[in-house]
Amino acid sequence: MSTWSRPVIVLLCGLLLMTISIAVLNTLVPLWLTHDALPTWQVGVVSSAYYTGNLAGTLIAGLVIKRLGFNRSYYAASLVFALASAALALESGFWAWTLWRFTAGIGCALIWVVVESALLCSGTLRNRGQLLAAYMIVYYLGTVAGQLLVSKVSTELMQVLPWVTAIVLSAILPLLFTRITAKGDDEEAAPGRMWPMLRRRNARLGINGCIISGILLGSLYGLMPLYLSHQGMSDATVGYWMALLVSAGIVGQWPVGRLADRYGRLLVLRVQVFVVIMGALAMLSNAAMAPALFVLGCAGFTLYPLAMSWACETVAHHELVAMNQALLLSYTIGSLIGPAMTSMLMQNYSDRVLFLMIAAVAFVYLVMLLRKADRHATPMAHA
Repeated sequence: MSTWSRPVIVLLCGLLLMTISIAVLNTLVPLWLTHDALPTWQVGVVSSAYYTGNLAGTLIAGLVIKRLGFNRSYYAASLVFALASAALALESGFWAWTLWRFTAGIGCALIWVVVESALLCSGTLRNRGQLLAAYMIVYYLGTVAGQLLVSKVSTELMQVLPWVTAIVLSAILPLLFTRITAKGDDEEAAPGRMWPMLRRRNARLGINGCIISGILLGSLYGLMPLYLSHQGMSDATVGYWMALLVSAGIVGQWPVGRLADRYGRLLVLRVQVFVVIMGALAMLSNAAMAPALFVLGCAGFTLYPLAMSWACETVAHHELVAMNQALLLSYTIGSLIGPAMTSMLMQNYSDRVLFLMIAAVAFVYLVMLLRKADRHATPMAHA
């Protein structure tokens, strides 16, 4: 199958629309709760409910895809997310919003597993890096577009929910024009299960990479604005630096994916993790912030697709969906643990602990890559 086949294009189009809606709601839901004068802890619980839903959705995604297939699973997940989003207009209470955000989190996780698994199943060893890079570029572009929409349109609850729900439903339309199937000769084999994937020794570096990526990105997304704000920057300035960070991740996706396909995952992963360490140390040493943040974003935001691609090369074709579940679960756990652990250290010591933590975690992963690679399947480079 061609790298840019029709199913791949429509999947990425649907993902772009879906990501815009996710980004808008993730930004505005905490603000709406704050405007309703809910206590801070309740705002935090509602936000946590969404990520808990992500975990639940990841756990059931394999069964849903097995029963319904890629297309119908995508339709069902989109409808779940659309209904959970529209339901926010029905009642503004704490418990109701906790339930609906949990449900929305399930829908989002199902969408991610469906899209990532479909891309992995349609790809080969030669082009998976490019496909996952395109996936991450579309994801980050949708995130940026969502933030721009929030800054340009009315943020009133009853004015936002109709068009957000409409965008979610319109994300279904591209997949009505094609059928996504699991390519290969293994379709008749029994589908893989997620939990055995987590125990595979030859995939451990990829799984660990997804956990590390979750810790890094969760800390950068959640705590970098706090760090910049404590440096005396205005909200607009913080937004500028965060935009630079995410934009660096977009810029880095394609060349990193191509390099990994050409020279092998292991070499690129080692260089990439080393660059993350250098970027974090540059921030600690008060070097020029623009190049330091650009380097950190370029290397840090491209770690997840590369680690995912590494792990997926160690499994049979019919096990790709299960492995993708395991990787997304690993990333989600990392993104939950990282900000919580780092924020406590920042509160007790210094805001600069953020970059020290990033450098330390990346160094641990670099040691794994240098010492244990001989025990794992080493992805081959392709000329």
